[in-house]
Amino acid sequence: MVIFEDSTSGKRFLIGSTIETTKTDKWDDGKERPVVQVEISSASHPFYTGTAKTIDTAGRVEKFKTRAATAKTKKAASAARKKETAK
Repeated sequence: MVIFEDSTSGKRFLIGSTIETTKTDKWDDGKERPVVQVEISSASHPFYTGTAKTIDTAGRVEKFKTRAATAKTKKAASAARKKETAK
């Protein structure tokens, strides 16, 4: 049995595993067991917790909208120039 410790949430899980580690710690039953640090588990993953981390998507979305509007304007101006030269 191995203790897997989520470094993000601090939650610990006791799971049967064959992983080898040099770090050990006591579990709730008082027995010394190997410990493995994990960055993410069901205790901290947004899919399982129902909480999402806020990422600065607003800035990226606004930049995309600005680029799209600029491209649309350039495309319309180019089409108008082509019409003028065709006459």
